[in-house]
Amino acid sequence: MISEQEFTNIYNLHASKIHRLCLGYASGNNELAKEWLQETFIKVWKHRNSFKGKSSIDTWIYRIAVNVCLGDLRKSRKSITINEDLLSNSDNDDNNDNNEGNIKKMYHCIDQLNEQNKALILLELENIPQTTIADTVGLAHGTLRTRLSRIRKSLLKCITNGK
Repeated sequence: MISEQEFTNIYNLHASKIHRLCLGYASGNNELAKEWLQETFIKVWKHRNSFKGKSSIDTWIYRIAVNVCLGDLRKSRKSITINEDLLSNSDNDDNNDNNEGNIKKMYHCIDQLNEQNKALILLELENIPQTTIADTVGLAHGTLRTRLSRIRKSLLKCITNGK
């Protein structure tokens, strides 16, 4: 059982990572990402007694977060648009404009992926260890490595060609 103090520590340790993961699913919509972050930790608190320790607490929380994001997207079939304000920068030199354009392209390309591949690449972009990702989505580590390699190639092609 997770105590109140342990829950607070878990929240403080994982909230920013889960928020960024949700932000990826929400394509930069910060309000929606905050909503999903809150819902994730409400579920963590409600189901804290059901955590058996068969996987790491990180894996358990990431799985809850992915399920919250995907579940809400499926339930409402929300059309998410990229929040361009989040990606903008007050410095307008050419390099920043180019980086901003690449980030927009990357979000657009990630949005084109199927649900599982989107989950995999968003977790990878958060620098979540591959073993944790594999446990979270229920794939063998070798399979995950192959899939991530294919996803990266697909994203590079999409970003380069704009498709």
